[in-house]
Amino acid sequence: MSTPASPASAPVRISVISDVICPWCYLGKRRLESALEESGTDAEIAWLPFELNPDMPVEGMPRAEYRERKFGAERGATLDTEMRERGEAEGLNFDFERMSRTPNTRRAHMLIAHAATMGEDDSLVDALFRAYFEEGVDIGDVDALLGVAASLGFDEATCRAVLADATIAQAVANMEARATEAGVTGVPFFIVEEKYGISGAQPKETWLSVFADLNKAAEG
Repeated sequence: MSTPASPASAPVRISVISDVICPWCYLGKRRLESALEESGTDAEIAWLPFELNPDMPVEGMPRAEYRERKFGAERGATLDTEMRERGEAEGLNFDFERMSRTPNTRRAHMLIAHAATMGEDDSLVDALFRAYFEEGVDIGDVDALLGVAASLGFDEATCRAVLADATIAQAVANMEARATEAGVTGVPFFIVEEKYGISGAQPKETWLSVFADLNKAAEG
């Protein structure tokens, strides 16, 4: 993803460690995009995998059951309400009532890795966030994933082969292991210019400050 910038300025390289069922990651993406647009900063964004629930059954599980186990019904409902309000402030429509399942996200990350080879990972990540959080799509389901990919013009046969490729699955697992070994325990986690780590869905103002500091450093 990129936004207009001065021809003389090099794009800011940002790697985002994220999971596509993480609402904070969707929120963090939108806040970053807002800061990029407001500041006129050009960025090259790469998406790296992280599974919040690596032991989730491949078929996923009912979301109500998952939330009950993790938070309790009352606390889970409160968290959904708070996130819905945060999303509305950023122009996002978290429709938790439509989300019937909490999916296993390994396949989604495999598809994102494939999209990255075509420079389309940002577009796919955005489509997956929207499908899951706003449309209630089970993005752990192969046919559902293929549908999201098709909406972006991806070749269905190629994507189906990607989702069945053990080598790609292992590559995703290796990327996740490297993130864990580097000390990443929660997402989103942003790596700016391969040296600055920023944890969490930071507000737009934080990103504006980061970009201003980078510009000052570049100017010497």
